[in-house]
Amino acid sequence: DEAIVLYLFGTPGQDRFGFMWNDLIQGALGAVVLVDSRRIEDSFPALDYFESRSVPFVVAVNRFGGQLYHTIDEIRDALSIAHHVPVVTTDARGRHAVKETVLSLLDVVLNRALAKARGEAQG
Repeated sequence: DEAIVLYLFGTPGQDRFGFMWNDLIQGALGAVVLVDSRRIEDSFPALDYFESRSVPFVVAVNRFGGQLYHTIDEIRDALSIAHHVPVVTTDARGRHAVKETVLSLLDVVLNRALAKARGEAQG
């Protein structure tokens, strides 16, 4: 019986912490980009980083006090998020909400692995 271990790492989004990302991404299967809907433009560096490295990711829009300051469609459009990238809402302070966000990421990672396996089997 093999155990699956999930490691979660968080990094501040500020540019001055960008040096950490290359180390943390080694062996990563995916990422969650947490978006502050009050300052969505701050999310561009993280989105660009993961897109440029072909790392699967989920965009999680944090609901501060249960509020969204923009709709999911407005956020997707403002950040030019591809339609295949899931955009979910979450409360980063809530255990259940964070669990649901991580499960969304695992779904993306598993679907990508299955698609790759199918391609290799056909190729």
